[in-house]
Order: sequence, then C-alpha cells, then structure tokens
Amino acid sequence: MGDRKKVQLLSYAIGWSASLRALALLVFCLCIELTFSQTRAATQRSSRPDVFLVTIDTLRADHVHCYGYDPIQTPALDGLANDGIRFSQAFTAAPITNTAHASILTGLPPGVHGVTDFGVPLAAPHKTWAELLKDRGYHTAAFIGAVILDSKAMAPGFDRGFDFYDNFSKASASATRRERVERRGIEVVRRAEAWLSAHPSGPRFVWVHLYDPHDPYEPPRPFSQIYKDRLYDGEIAYADFALESLLTFLRKSGWYQNAIVIATGDHGEGLGEHNEDTHGIFLYDSTMHVPLIMKLPGASHRGSVISNQITTTHLLPMVLDLLKIPAPSPLQATSLQGYFESTKRGAETVFGETDYPLRFGWSPLRSARTGKFKFIEAPRPELFDLTADSGELRNLYEPWNDEVKKLRGVLAETKVKRNSVQRSRGAVDPNTVEELRALGYLGFADIGSATNVPEPSLLPDPKDRIGEQNLLHTALMAAEDNRPVDARRALQNVLQLNPDSFPALQHLGELQLAAGEYRDAAEILKQAHQIWPGNAAVLYEEGQAWDKAGDTAAAGEALESSLKLNPRQFAARLLLGLVYLRLKQANTAADQFEAALLLHPGNADAKAGLSEAQREIKH
Repeated sequence: MGDRKKVQLLSYAIGWSASLRALALLVFCLCIELTFSQTRAATQRSSRPDVFLVTIDTLRADHVHCYGYDPIQTPALDGLANDGIRFSQAFTAAPITNTAHASILTGLPPGVHGVTDFGVPLAAPHKTWAELLKDRGYHTAAFIGAVILDSKAMAPGFDRGFDFYDNFSKASASATRRERVERRGIEVVRRAEAWLSAHPSGPRFVWVHLYDPHDPYEPPRPFSQIYKDRLYDGEIAYADFALESLLTFLRKSGWYQNAIVIATGDHGEGLGEHNEDTHGIFLYDSTMHVPLIMKLPGASHRGSVISNQITTTHLLPMVLDLLKIPAPSPLQATSLQGYFESTKRGAETVFGETDYPLRFGWSPLRSARTGKFKFIEAPRPELFDLTADSGELRNLYEPWNDEVKKLRGVLAETKVKRNSVQRSRGAVDPNTVEELRALGYLGFADIGSATNVPEPSLLPDPKDRIGEQNLLHTALMAAEDNRPVDARRALQNVLQLNPDSFPALQHLGELQLAAGEYRDAAEILKQAHQIWPGNAAVLYEEGQAWDKAGDTAAAGEALESSLKLNPRQFAARLLLGLVYLRLKQANTAADQFEAALLLHPGNADAKAGLSEAQREIKH
C-alpha cells in the first residue's frame, strides 16, 4: 500500500474516532441531564408534603380538652392544636357517619354527592381526596375502624382512588359483635403504620378512621377505670391515645414536620340533649359541632385559633389550595389564608341535613347556620339566637321573622340544586343488615317507600318521636348483647307510644321467631307488613314464621308476595321451593330452585332441592 493511501486511511480513522468520541460525549451529557432531571423530579416529589386525615367518629367538640372541656385529657389533640390551627367553630354537613364522611371525602354537601343513606354508592363524577392526590403522584391508603365504611358493603365507592383500602374480612361464626363490626383505634393505627413502613417514600395521602367514641361506650383499660362514670369520655381519651401513637410514629420516622395533619370529628353525639341519646335524627350543635385541627408543614401558623364558621366540606378544597392543585369545578375554592384575613365571625352560612329520620317514617330535616342564628326547617320549624341561647333551647320561630324569611329562602335555593342532582337510593344488602343493627342503626334491606312521599313535611316531626328512637336503639343494643328480655321490654314500650311503629313490630317479630314463638311472630310480622306493604324483608320473615308454625299455605303466600317486591332474594327462593315441595307442587318447586340457582349457581341446597323436585315430577 502506498504512503498516500496510508495517510488517507489514517485520516478517516482519526475522523471516525473523533466522531465516536463526540457521540460518546453527547450520550454522556444526555445521561447526566437525564439523571439530574430524575433527581430534580424526585426532590420535588419528596418535598411535597404527606397528607394525613384522621376522622374520629362521634366526637363532640365540647368534649375535647383544648376546646375547653377540663374533665378529660386529650394530649394528642391538644398537642396537634399547639403545633397547628384549631378551628373553634367547625360543623359537619350531616350527623351520621356515611353521609358525613362522603362530604369530607368529596368536599360536597349531601344534597350534591347524594350519599344520604347507608349503601348508597358514591357516584364516580364526585372526585375524592384519594383520586385527586393520586393523579398528582401521591400514594394513597385508607384504614377504617368500622364495617359501616366498608367499601364492599355499606360504603360503595369510598375506596376510589386508594391504592389500598383496608376493608373488613368476613368474620367467623364465633366472632363477638365488636370483632364483626369494629376495630379498636390502636389496631387501626398499627395497620396504617405497617403500610407507611412498607411505603417509606412520598408523597402519601393516608386516611385513618377511629370509630371508638361511637356507642356502645366500652373503652378498654385503663380508660374504663379512669372514666368509669363517663364512658363516652373514656372512649374519646382512648381514641386520643391511638392518635398519639400515630403522631409519635410519624415523628420518629421524620415525616411529621413536613406533613399536613388534619384531625376532625365526623359528627357529635346527643348524650341526652334535646332528648336525643345518640345521633342522626337532629341538627342541633350537640351532633353538628365538631373539633377540627390542622397542622401545616413546618408548623406554619402554629398555635392559631380561627373562630370563623367552617364546615368539613371546606377541608378538601383548602388542602388542594395548600398543595397548589386546582380544585374540580363542583368545589368552591377555599383558601386557608382567607380565614386568617377575615375578621367577621359567621360571615359564611353553613348547612346541615339529615335523611336518617326517614328510616322511621319521619320527616327529614335541613338547617342553615349564620353564626348568630340557626334555622331548622321541619314540620315544626325552629329558629335559635345562638349568641343568647347556645344550648338551642328557646325557639324564636315566627313565619314573618326576617331571619326566618332569609334563611328559609337560602334553604329553598339549596333544595332546587339538590333536586337537580341524580342520586341513587339506599340499597343495603340483606347480608349486611345485621351488621348495621349491630352498630346501633336501623337497617332495612329495601328501604325506600318512606322516602317516596310527595311532601316530607307531611311526615311526623322527629321532635315528637325521639322517645321511640331512643327505645329502639336500646332494643337493638340489648338484642346484640343477647338480652332478649330487655330488648322486648323496650320494644313493648315503643308500641305503647306508637302501636303502628313498623321497626318495633318487625324487631319484636324477629325476637319471637328466634325464641320459637312462631305463630305469634307470624301474626306480629303480618301486622308490620300491613303498615309497610312495600317491605320485602318483613314478608320473607313472615313466611319463615308461618313455615315453622306449620301453616305451609300461609308461608307460600307471604314468600310469593315478598318475591314480587324483590325477586333477587336467594333465601326466599330456596324456602319457597321447599314450601312447594311440601304442598306437593313439584313443578312449581323446581321453578323456584332453578331461579335460586340463577342467583347462586352451584349452591348445594338449591341443587339438592331441584333434584328432589325432579324426582317427584318423574313419579
């Protein structure tokens, strides 16, 4: 090869080498830039605060130490208030667990999100904390203290947006009432801590629900001894102990300082005020005024107290504002800074509502609170001057009163908006009715007809029937504690007050059925059916009672009527198939067993019944 050729080849080699070096350098620079970009993104993610929402069930504001209640010690809530902001005038949107939590999770009033009863699905268009924060890269988890918030049963849709939602597992047959329907606060916190340990990198949104202050009041030791004469306070003190465990865990993990931590009640408790033992029926401050404490990253605004009225529906838009996340259009933007800048107490009207009275056949209630006045729309309306009558004991209502006219007009506007929203009806599964009752709530599998009256104000005023509700609650708890004599006594007292009380008749019939008093049970359940003809569950129970009493024809008639109202009752289909076998109507029996198998394919009892019916047909 000539020298000239060698020089050319060397030049090409040098050129290619330079190009490769340039390319390598370019790739190296790109890798460095990518690494820096990823590092910046990770830093930005990690700098975003974790968000911890703690809801304490059935917690009155005036039974927390930092709200001025000296007989109790609540060091966790007090310490959180010292580190953050205490809202002295915070109110729930509804005095019952599911509805109140749906408002907290969506930032919407009940009339908009539509969860006004147990089992009503939270509609997909209503975005929750978990969905909105998950879209921004947050890991999300929820830990609940009672089956009433189980998303597979009584709170469908509440799990949307959560990477993990700690539902209840099916309890064993030997489980106690508490094991079936509740978790102690410390167990809920331990579950949350375990998840946080497994997900150490943020940002994270975690909702922790502590159910303990809900009745029955059964705090564990030593709280049951310290507060032996005030067991409700003992439950609050225990829930505060569980909260302190969570806060200590966050501090030790280094996650507390940069976090947003919110603690609030979902609703309060009557404790006999206005003759309401528990909650859900009335809209007085005893069940509507809740504690609300918010700690900000870096303890901003540490030790502040805000006395402006606020509702728990403001929490979501307020947190979104703090995180610089745009709020969805249905939400009214709420800025925390706006509360510091506003000096006029009660500048905003807050609303409350409850549909729970409809479960008893009574009128629902609506309220509007300005800070100075509260108006409650009811068959017998009420107006209270809260500055002069904080206990809401002196009704100042007059139809021509200026405050009445103004607040009634505001409620009328919200009613128009409410009626324009498509809402689902409560559909508590028959399998969860017993769990609902174990929690102290009336539960019907097919609630609905009481809500279909053309004008709810034509229904009885709950103020006139609260004594019945207290006795019914006593009966439910006595039955759960296996005290049937006490339960019957309470139900008989209800029937003395109101012989047409459907819940009392139904529960009394169920107790008689369980006691083997089959004919008496059938007769009283028949009476209940006459009061509420559209209730399929009571007809099924009547059919059971007639069948056990030996009146097969009456059993078949009741079961047929029940299935006309609700054809998807597997147990009723199965029992009706057996009834028709006894009546020597094998073809009709086979139809029922086949219908049962459509509902539960492969069920052994239905298959056995169908085989027997087919043998009878062949013979």
